[in-house]
Amino acid sequence: MEDLLCKIRDCKVCKDHLPLGPRPIIEANKNSKVVLISQAPGRVVHESGVAWKDQSGKKLREWLGVDEETFYDPNNFAILPMGFCYPGKAKTGDLPPRKECAPLWHDEVWNELENVDLKIIIGSYAANYYLGKRSKLTEKVENYTDHLPDFWPLPHPSPVNRFWRMKNPWFEEEVVPELRDKIAEILS
Repeated sequence: MEDLLCKIRDCKVCKDHLPLGPRPIIEANKNSKVVLISQAPGRVVHESGVAWKDQSGKKLREWLGVDEETFYDPNNFAILPMGFCYPGKAKTGDLPPRKECAPLWHDEVWNELENVDLKIIIGSYAANYYLGKRSKLTEKVENYTDHLPDFWPLPHPSPVNRFWRMKNPWFEEEVVPELRDKIAEILS
């Protein structure tokens, strides 16, 4: 696994398309219990080099019911974005993750993981890739039990999505407590 992570972190496949250059962000080890499959690191994460070390990460840890120490232990959580590098700024939020990363690296990462209990799908890019495009993300999140025991779809925890959360209060009232219970069970 360490050799693979080094190869991914040295990847420069998209270098000509990245406004801040390549800085692939990934965390995992063969014993990771939960895999967080997200879109791509934002600018703040690109600058720090630490996955989810931003406001989105704070909200995600809140949803998962874990502290930073638990979150950043790769025995607990692997971080597997759809795009490993910051793709650049869009009109609202960031550009979509680069399409090269997931097909190039995900299968190799999955082959190294030996102890995964749950794959958490974060946002529409990951949901469409892993769960198909037949339904919208809200429907996938609302019907999360249809995807268990393997996948648990979530909206992206970005502050940009605060209006989605306001419009869908059932998510934090009903789904988040179930998710916290599942994470606590896995990590106990």
